[in-house]
This record gives sequence, structure tokens and C-alpha cells, in this order.
Amino acid sequence: MDTATHFVMGIGLAGLAYTDPVVAGDPKLAAVVLLATVVGSQAPDFDTLLRLKNNAAYIRNHRGLSHSIPFWLIWILSITGLICLIFRDVPPGHIALWVTIAVCLHVFTDLFNTYGTQAFRPFTNKWISWNIIHIFDPFIFGTHVAAIMLWITGLVSPAPLFITLYILIGLYYIWRTWSHFITKKAVRDMDTQRQEGDTYYIIPTVSWNRWHVVKAHQNGSYDIGGLHGKHLFWTKHATPSTHPAVEASKSYRDVQAFRYFSSFAVAEVEELEWGYIVRWGDVRYRHRRQYPFVAVVAMDKQFGLINSYIGWLSDEKMQKRLSLHTN
Repeated sequence: MDTATHFVMGIGLAGLAYTDPVVAGDPKLAAVVLLATVVGSQAPDFDTLLRLKNNAAYIRNHRGLSHSIPFWLIWILSITGLICLIFRDVPPGHIALWVTIAVCLHVFTDLFNTYGTQAFRPFTNKWISWNIIHIFDPFIFGTHVAAIMLWITGLVSPAPLFITLYILIGLYYIWRTWSHFITKKAVRDMDTQRQEGDTYYIIPTVSWNRWHVVKAHQNGSYDIGGLHGKHLFWTKHATPSTHPAVEASKSYRDVQAFRYFSSFAVAEVEELEWGYIVRWGDVRYRHRRQYPFVAVVAMDKQFGLINSYIGWLSDEKMQKRLSLHTN
């Protein structure tokens, strides 16, 4: 999920903590639990600091090691230990419990997005993305904000309020999971151009009845389209380039980070008088005829690096970022 949603979920868990009589009966402990759940809900994303190093390090590692099983324990122990060191009279067990819930809920909800996590390291380094919930879900965010406002204004007691909220959120996740399963099957049945061995990926949007659709062929190419209601359409066929510049680009840091993260990478080559521009795009994120999540490498005629970039940019901004002139 996005940072704002993790933040309101951290506050929501503090409200849910009022189901614990010890927390409900001690205003100071309740305030410390609020701090613990908010920090715990953000902790796995502290690897965002890797942006200070470079985008390649951030893309390669974000939601990787910081979301892995060993780090669950690291976050829980470090946050609990730090809070108990500052607030020496709070019961460590209660703090540890709610930090654990906050950290694990963060990782669990991230599994449902397209971006994915390496949550099951060290057992597997595979990026796990279930493509069920958009990274920003208005329903999840909105219901949390509404519940928090009811709590702040004192209109509803926190314990029954947040029990109801999380039962509702749990049912919502079940419904969206079922909807994803049914929609994926429907797309496969609706596609009159289906071929033997085709694999379909249904990518959520902020709208419940709109999905991005990616069809992977056995030859490594992709069909990219969408499903609006019951209307399935295809907008682009993406075929990976076999140009020598593509192979040469794989030796550069930004492309290596991109390919490590994405299993849906497709490269395109633009030949110019002075060399080549190789654009690697992730077909899952195609938007308005562009791939906003890209790794771009500019090379001379001998495939020497001129400049490169990895991240989220439009084509126009990419040209400015790399200081490239293609005309």
C-alpha cells in the first residue's frame, strides 16, 4: 500500500488496541501504543532512504530485504526495545504485540499489490505480487479516515468501531480476491485471440470494474489491454527487441536493477546518429501509451555508456532528465 494508507492503518490498529482492557484502562499506554503502531506500520518502508544513494539501489531493494521474514523480527524487537527504553513504565508485552500486528499487517497488505514484496526471503527471493488490490485503494483509505474521525470526535467508542472496521476490511479483501479470480477466468474466456500457453495477468486500478490486462505469450511477447466492465480490449503488442544494444545495456547498473525487480521487462531500441537509446519498460504499468516505470540507457556506437536513468518518468521528462536530443 502507499504511505498514507499505511499511516491511517497504524492509527486504526491503535484504535483496535482498545479491545485490550489494559490498553483501554491506561491513557498513557494507549498513547504509547498509538506511537508503536504508527511506527510499526511504516517500518518496513524505511528502505525508502535508499533513494538518497541512487534510484537503482532503491528500485532493486525497496520492499525486498526490509519486508523479509528476518526483518519482521528486527523491526519488532528494535521498535519495541526503543519505545520501552524511552517509556520505561509501559508493559513490553503489550507494546510488542501491537508492533508485531502493525509490521505483519504492513507486509501482508503489500502482497496484494502489483509492486509486490520479497516477503518470504530467505526461503525464496521471488517477488510476490498477487495483483488484487491497487497500491492506493480509496475504500481502504476512506473507511479508515471515516473511522478515525468518528473516534476523534467521540461519537463512537474505539473498540466496537475498529472491530467493525477490520471485519469489514477483511470481508473486502476476501471479495476482491474472489473478484480477481473470477475476472481472470472471464478474461481468458472472453479473449477470442487466446493461444495455447498464454498466461493472463489482471492488474487492479482504483476502480472496481476497470482492470489492466497483460497477456504473456510463450515467445516472450505481450499483449497489453484492459477490461472495462465486460468490455475486453487490446491496445498494444510488445515484442522484446533482439538488437545488440539491448544485450549491451544489460551490463549497466540501472538496467540490472530494473530486470532484477521486474519479470515483465520489454526493451525497445532507438538508433540515432550518435548511438542508441534503449528503453526498458514494465508492461504492467503501461499508461497513456507510455511506460512510466522505465530504465533508459543512452550509449554511443560502441555501446559505451553516455547516461542512464531508472524510475517513474514520462517520455518528455525522461529526455530532459538524460539531457538527450533525439531530433
